Amino acid sequence: MFQRTDVIESSLKAAIAALAGVAFLWVLYHHFKGSAARGARRANYLDQTKSLFEGGVKAVKPDGFPRISGTIQGHTFELQVVTDTLNIRKLPVLWLLVTLPEPMPVAGTFDVMMRPRGVETFSRFMQLPVQIQPDPMFPHDCAIRADMAEAVPSRELMQRHVAMFQDDRVKELVISPKGLRIVWLAEEAHRGKYLLFRDAEMTLEPFQPHDLKPILDRLIALRLDLMTTRPESAT
Repeated sequence: MFQRTDVIESSLKAAIAALAGVAFLWVLYHHFKGSAARGARRANYLDQTKSLFEGGVKAVKPDGFPRISGTIQGHTFELQVVTDTLNIRKLPVLWLLVTLPEPMPVAGTFDVMMRPRGVETFSRFMQLPVQIQPDPMFPHDCAIRADMAEAVPSRELMQRHVAMFQDDRVKELVISPKGLRIVWLAEEAHRGKYLLFRDAEMTLEPFQPHDLKPILDRLIALRLDLMTTRPESAT
């Protein structure tokens, strides 16, 4: 009787172990399958925006996100996606850095940062030594820094472009001798999934050309204004 019971218990343990092994393999398979799918979505996140450009080059960075260089209206832009998971009080986000790397007729770097928290790893904002008091035309929740007081554009010029900050997705504007940049909130993690499961997965849908086009237009318009306006300081 006892021997038979021992056999049954051993069989049950073996069956449970076998089921656990199968479950482990199933989870492992779906993990790798999901990782491959996530990797492909990341790498292709900006692919649809290539339709805006004449030619272009794409490279995938070590973190799996793409970097694209393309030309529109004779201007070559660089697009780069940066993840931000360091701010523990905010949801993880994806920032899109849209850069027009052309020489600009300005004395130094002028940087407008919306809602700065000091953890903007994509930016040199906190390294700029000169703190500028924002003009009342700028949003109340922005900060402005420069590498020299002479880098501040004229008030008249900024008045023609300050409307871009009415869009909450604009995070940063950089005007420098090396070019222009707008940092844009491309995507934010789903609040419910992140709070419950710490699931910060994004890029489920690719970034759309109709979201990128206005950013390119703003940078082209700002470049033209800088090129045709006599340089002068706002101070």
